[in-house]
Amino acid sequence: MEPLEPQAELDARYSSEDATALPWSETEAMLSEAELFWISTVRPDGRPHVTPLPAVWADGALHFCTGPEERKARNLERNANVVLTTGTNTWNKGYDLVVEGEAVRVADDGRLRELADAWERKYGSFWHFEVRNGRFHHGPGDALVFSVAPRTVFGFGKGEPFSQTRWRFE
Repeated sequence: MEPLEPQAELDARYSSEDATALPWSETEAMLSEAELFWISTVRPDGRPHVTPLPAVWADGALHFCTGPEERKARNLERNANVVLTTGTNTWNKGYDLVVEGEAVRVADDGRLRELADAWERKYGSFWHFEVRNGRFHHGPGDALVFSVAPRTVFGFGKGEPFSQTRWRFE
């Protein structure tokens, strides 16, 4: 059974009078097509950490990978709450998305093979991963893979009409 599509809530306080909320299907397509995301995690001392990375949208969640010794992986050991953002760096055109959720480790080799195929389809052969022992392997290193099913997604339409939309998944 397919999960119900989340309801879009347009926030009139931050939206042009003629703005409408995008349907979730269009938002999901933007998440699927976006090449670069910025991930925000929390350091052990409470300071934020932000870094760019590629991510794959599959089965209703964003997926990313990181080396086990990288700052974001170490941050996730203590606090799995993350924010992933994507969009444009202009203020009056484009659409920005903010995905809030919890990063959950993916360690099943079968699922990892599916995700490795998705990475290569999206990003090309440079992003070819072998899968062994619950990790991606690429060249001399390995990577942990995480899945982030959205709790909340915010969308920001830029340019007339401006809009701010929220989708809740709880």
